[in-house]
Amino acid sequence: MVSLESTTALDAQISQADALRYWNSIPATVNGMLGGFPHVSRIDLRGSSVFFEKLRRLHSLPPPSQLQRGVDCGAGIGRITAGFLSKVCQIVDIVEPVEKFASEVRSQKMSGEGKVGEVYMIGLQDWIPSEKYDVIWIQWCLGHLTDQELEKYLSRCLPVLKSGGWIVVKENVSTDPDGEDMFDEEDSSVTRTDAKFRSLFEMVGLKISKTEVQTGFPKGLYPVKFYALQPE
Repeated sequence: MVSLESTTALDAQISQADALRYWNSIPATVNGMLGGFPHVSRIDLRGSSVFFEKLRRLHSLPPPSQLQRGVDCGAGIGRITAGFLSKVCQIVDIVEPVEKFASEVRSQKMSGEGKVGEVYMIGLQDWIPSEKYDVIWIQWCLGHLTDQELEKYLSRCLPVLKSGGWIVVKENVSTDPDGEDMFDEEDSSVTRTDAKFRSLFEMVGLKISKTEVQTGFPKGLYPVKFYALQPE
């Protein structure tokens, strides 16, 4: 298991107040959500759909049947819910701390069609889930949590995961040549190593059912990994 002490100082630099200031300065658009790379959205959503289909086949669940309820954590404007999760779940709850992003989710067609359930305008570090979920989808947001906050957050997710359900983490992975986490001052976030993610998952009692790297993204971006997690 990787030591969590090696990046303690780096981890301590995370400021959720600074992160909120950054995201409040970003337009509520796909371009804003993806940092000026809107063209990767289709590739990203397709990659998530294919990964989830593989996951369901692995567990002998037919892809056409919809799951009852999922949650999109760090949902932004609901890009992932609209383009993917709403197609595999009957209802998708939203967790998003930025008010203008949460408002954008509520205004979309999928909300009027009843695909969006509860909208929790709160950070993951403070969210206490109360519903039961077939899938908890967490993408491009865990870098704003300290390691300790991440452990506590995942621990709170465990009791609300339905039997046979998954927590799916899809995140950038550090490319530091020394194998360390990387801190981004612009949005006050940490990009973790694969070893760090695996260690954190193990610490909260989660096993990796399936993992793979997202393909098709432009060169120069961080590698992005899927981790499908279930209780040990």
